[in-house]
Amino acid sequence: MSTDTHTEDHVYVVGAGHAGGELAFALRQQGYTGPLTVIGEEAHLPYQRPPLSKAYLKGECEAPSLYLRQQAAYEKANIGLLLSRRVERIDRAGKKLVFDDGREVKYSKLALATGGRARRMTINDAARAERTKNFHYLRSIDDVMAIRSRFEAGQRLVIVGGGYIGLEVAASAIARDLNVTVLEALPRVLARVTAPQMSAFYEQVHRNAGVDLRTNVEVTGLEFNAAGDAVTAVHCTGGVVIQADLVVVGIGLLPNTEVAQAAGLDVDNGIVVNEHAVTSDPHIVAAGDCTNHPSLFCGRRIRLESVPNAVEQARVAAAYLAGKPRVYDSVPWFWSDQYDLKLQMTGLSQGYDQFVLRGSMENKSFAAFYLKEGRLIACDAVNRAQEFMIAKRMVAACKPFDPAALADETVPLKTLAPPVQAATAPA
Repeated sequence: MSTDTHTEDHVYVVGAGHAGGELAFALRQQGYTGPLTVIGEEAHLPYQRPPLSKAYLKGECEAPSLYLRQQAAYEKANIGLLLSRRVERIDRAGKKLVFDDGREVKYSKLALATGGRARRMTINDAARAERTKNFHYLRSIDDVMAIRSRFEAGQRLVIVGGGYIGLEVAASAIARDLNVTVLEALPRVLARVTAPQMSAFYEQVHRNAGVDLRTNVEVTGLEFNAAGDAVTAVHCTGGVVIQADLVVVGIGLLPNTEVAQAAGLDVDNGIVVNEHAVTSDPHIVAAGDCTNHPSLFCGRRIRLESVPNAVEQARVAAAYLAGKPRVYDSVPWFWSDQYDLKLQMTGLSQGYDQFVLRGSMENKSFAAFYLKEGRLIACDAVNRAQEFMIAKRMVAACKPFDPAALADETVPLKTLAPPVQAATAPA
């Protein structure tokens, strides 16, 4: 598609990730028939990111299988693609997008699905390490291609960060017979998102699998080979030095808000949107990891990094653009696959005051319930897909549940859950 200025109405979606890809097709499904173009900085079609640290990293699939839809689907839906292109600036007064090469296009409505980028290490050696061949962050297909090329049995992999990305990479590396060390600066893994009992469970699982998992350890420096083109060791607090053939850093994500902020949109730990996914400019919506949105479930503003959030918020944004606004009211949920464990989470556990376990951590089959003042606010389910689906309804109900009944496996969970609501047609 030409990048010359369009004079007709034209909707542009800036960002070709999960939210951007979903938003474009949702807009068509909502009846919008005008010109529509998705702009992405990567060369790839919009794709799924969760498999990057799992199946794709292990070499069990290739890039095309990650694509949300194949090229023919965009052509059939008459959705234009501008890939390997970066939007430098939004001119809201002129309703124009300015690209990094200086070219411009006019928009009638705009959707921002700019996602996020991997948080960088701040130690002095980090910038130098990024120019080497064996030090990587994990966010994109290209990142994983570079990591995967060094995934060989016996290689010494050091992972910085004990969050979901770090632990998923560790599990994938163990499956490929690498020697794995995980370094977590906090006292336990997954400390920001789950209970100490869950952290202890996952720490034990990884150690049993052969991971050298160390907590309360900060990286203080990196060592390089004589040529300066590879990291050879990671220096940690206490003078500990860990030899490395490969280093992968997974220490969080930063929302890509710079272009929005420069355009004068409200930004506060994400692009600020309302319940319809609309920014402070009524002609611009935003969806996905980059947004800070009001959560009816939490009763406060939050920014979520999850595929379900990206998909559902993209649909809400599309509905607004199509003139059929609806409220974003989804309960957060997430998942993580490590070894033979399928972890599914719903709700947000921060602030809980009671932890209730149903099932057996020893048997690797259980559900962990989080209550606050008696009300169920979250559930983590391991290898209990059916109970997780029931727990989603229970968490969404925002009501108290009897802790003893939650823990008692002789009480079927479905008898505690509110009835399934009859499906209604979307507004």
